[in-house]
Amino acid sequence: MISIIEQISKKEKSMRDKFNQFMQGRYGNDDLNRFLMKIILAAFVLSLFTGRIVFGGVVSLSRIFYWIALALLIYCYIRMFSRNIYKRAEENRWFLNKTSNMRGLWSNRKYKAQQMKNYHIYKCPGCGQKIRIPRGKGKIEVRCPKCRTTFVKRS
Repeated sequence: MISIIEQISKKEKSMRDKFNQFMQGRYGNDDLNRFLMKIILAAFVLSLFTGRIVFGGVVSLSRIFYWIALALLIYCYIRMFSRNIYKRAEENRWFLNKTSNMRGLWSNRKYKAQQMKNYHIYKCPGCGQKIRIPRGKGKIEVRCPKCRTTFVKRS
């Protein structure tokens, strides 16, 4: 006799297999969808907190945010389940090109924050080259790898 747990796991496995089979040949999730999901979440939260604010004397701001979020959610699902992979990839590529500067700034700040924990970053007085010095070594003489200028700094 098959136990209840084995029956449940077979059902879960079959549902997972059915979903995987359904998703074959479909576009799925990408950076644009993840960005839109964040906007959707923000719009739903705003719709909760702007319940009584009336916009234009007719429609509440809450409803506007709600309908924007709902429309974006439908668009996300259409993109996710689309079989036109080439067109969805083009949309994602366009989005990535438009947001590359912002993403670059964010990743640079994140990298600098990680580096500041373990290193001091100094500029060479001669050429302006950034030099990374490990923290906790006391007073050290630093030589610039670009112009060979030496200067003394505390790490």
